[in-house]
Amino acid sequence: MDIEQFRKAGYAAIDAICDYYQTLSERPVKAQVQPGYLLDKLPKEAPAKGEPFNQIAAAFQNDVLPGITHWQSPQFFAYFPANSTFEGMIADLYAASVSNPGFNWICSPACTELEQVVVDWVAKMLGLAPSFWTSSGVGGGVIMGSASEAALTAAMAARERALRRIAGIEHAAENGDIQVPEEIRRKNGQKLVIYGSTQTHSLGSKAAIMLGLPFRAIPVSAEDSYSLRGDAVKQAIDADVAAGLVPFLVIATVGTTSSGAVDRIAEIGEVLKAYPTVFLHVDAAWAGVAYALPQYREMLRLTELNEYVDSFCTNLHKWGLTTFDCTLLYVRDRRDLTQTFDVTPAFLRSKEADAGAVIDYRNWQIALGRRFRSLKIWFVLRSFGVEGFQQHLERGISQCTLLADIVGRSKNFEIVTKPSLALLVFRLSPSSRADLTGDILDVLNQRLHDRLNARYDVFLTQTVLHSVERNIFCIRFAMGGVHTTFDDVQATWSIVEAEGEEVLKRWDGDRLIE
Repeated sequence: MDIEQFRKAGYAAIDAICDYYQTLSERPVKAQVQPGYLLDKLPKEAPAKGEPFNQIAAAFQNDVLPGITHWQSPQFFAYFPANSTFEGMIADLYAASVSNPGFNWICSPACTELEQVVVDWVAKMLGLAPSFWTSSGVGGGVIMGSASEAALTAAMAARERALRRIAGIEHAAENGDIQVPEEIRRKNGQKLVIYGSTQTHSLGSKAAIMLGLPFRAIPVSAEDSYSLRGDAVKQAIDADVAAGLVPFLVIATVGTTSSGAVDRIAEIGEVLKAYPTVFLHVDAAWAGVAYALPQYREMLRLTELNEYVDSFCTNLHKWGLTTFDCTLLYVRDRRDLTQTFDVTPAFLRSKEADAGAVIDYRNWQIALGRRFRSLKIWFVLRSFGVEGFQQHLERGISQCTLLADIVGRSKNFEIVTKPSLALLVFRLSPSSRADLTGDILDVLNQRLHDRLNARYDVFLTQTVLHSVERNIFCIRFAMGGVHTTFDDVQATWSIVEAEGEEVLKRWDGDRLIE
C-alpha cells in the first residue's frame, strides 16, 4: 500500500467508523454468533499472495464485525464501561503512525515527556497529593495496559522492598544498585503473603499466582457495606506472623467490581504501621476517575489515600473517556519501581539517563517496550477539558440515581447495596412474597440472569456478594457509557422488569416451571 492508497483506504475507514456509530443504537448489544463461527468461516492458512485492501476491509465488515459485542452501545450495562471517544481513536492513529517501542527517553523524547506531563495533569485533576506527582522527583505516574498489570507491578515492587527491609537494606543512593542477599531471598521469599478481601478483584489472586505466593482473601460484612476493615486485616496478618509468614502487600479497593465498596483505607493504613514489610496498594480501576469530582472525594476516602497509600491505579479506559487500553499507576516513591525493574545492559544506556536527566520508563514496569498511550490522554483532556470530563462522570451518576429511585419503588425488585456512583446492584425480591427465602431468591435471580443473558438487546452481568453473613446472588447495572441516555437506561430496565415477571410466573412454590 503506497501513500495514496493509504489515503483512500483511510478515508474509507473513517467513513465506515462513522456509519458504525450512527447505527450503533440500532444494533444488538451482544454478538449474535455461536462459538467457532469465525474459526469455521476463515481459511486455515494465511493467503499465499496479497489481497486487494478493499476486499480485506469488506471482510472486516462481513466476517469480524458480526462477532463483536458492542461495548460502545448506549444499551451496554455489563461489567464496567469501556469508554472510547473519537479523540482517543484519532490519537491512537497518530500514535500508530510514529510507531516506536518507547523504552528509553532517547527512543522518542516526546513519548516520555508527554507521559510525564499528562500523568501529572490527571494526578492534579484527581486531587492526588504532590508526592504522587512526577514533577516532585520522588513519586510519579506511569501508563500501563491494565489494572492487573499495575497490580502485578506493585506486587513485584512490594516483594523486593519487603526483602530489602528484612535484609536491613535501605534505599540506595540515586541510581544505586541494591541486591538482596541470596540467603535472605531463599529464606523468606516463599513466606510472603498478599492480602485483600473477598471482594478484591481477581487481579489480586492472579498477581499471587504469578509470583507463586498465597493470596489471603479476608472476609467482609454486609453491615460494613462489604468494605475491608482494619481489624480484619490485623487479625489475618497476626495469624500469619504467628505462623512464621511475612506480610508484604495489602490490596485495598476503591469501588469494588461486585458492589462499588470502598475499603477503609485509614484503618488499614494505621494497622500496617506495625508491619514495616507491608506495602499498601489501592486498586481504583473503575471508581478512581471519580476523584475528579471534589464532592465525592470524602466518600471515596481521598484524604486517607493521600496519607497512607504506597501506590494507586485507575483506568482511564473504563469510565474516563480514553480508548482502551490506558491504566495509570502512581507510586509515592519511584525507587520502589526502579530498584525492582532497572536492568540496564550497555545497549540500553544513554548519556541522558546516565546523567539522571531523564526518565526511562522501562525501569518503571515489567516489559521493555511500551505504547505511546499518553497521546490519547492528551487529546482527550485537551478536547473535553476538566469540566467536560466532570460532566461525563456526573451524567452517569445522575442516571444511576434516577434508576435507583425507580427500582426502589418497584414491587418485585430490591436494591442490594447502596448505589455506588454509576453502579446499581439489585435483585428480584417481590415484597409480597415472604415465603421466598434467601436460597430461593438466589435461584430466581440466577434464572432471571439466564433469561437476560439469552437476549441480544441487553447486557447485564451477575455477581455474588460474599460476606460473613451469607453469599447473595445479584445482578449489576453499570452505567457511564459515552453515548448512553437515561432513555436507554429506562428501556433496559423495562426489559428487566418484564423478564422478572416471567420468572415469578414460572415459580410454582418449590420449583421453576419451564
